[in-house]
Amino acid sequence: MAYVNRNSNGEITAVFETQQMNADEFIAFDNEELIEFLSKSSSNEDVKTVLSTSDASLIRVLEDLINTLIDKQVILFTDLPAIAQEKLSNREKIREQLNPDAGLLGEDEGLL
Repeated sequence: MAYVNRNSNGEITAVFETQQMNADEFIAFDNEELIEFLSKSSSNEDVKTVLSTSDASLIRVLEDLINTLIDKQVILFTDLPAIAQEKLSNREKIREQLNPDAGLLGEDEGLL
């Protein structure tokens, strides 16, 4: 999700990762107006902002996917390159410190 600025006609004029004085509307990445704005935008910064903001969500999805594959024994943790093992372990430790009960899928983890 991204914060957007609109002009007096209600058209998106800018996109931000964080809330700004003139941009406090929070919209989803799949919002048709946002997609249209980005497709017409001459600023690579707008596109970079949206991609950067969505990266964190995608990373968490990929982490959960990897953990599901490991839990279902489709792959072994040790099958991953050493650097990937280290990064995944470090991120898991950090997330546990922030909120030990947090998870993308919550209590429905078995659905995948």
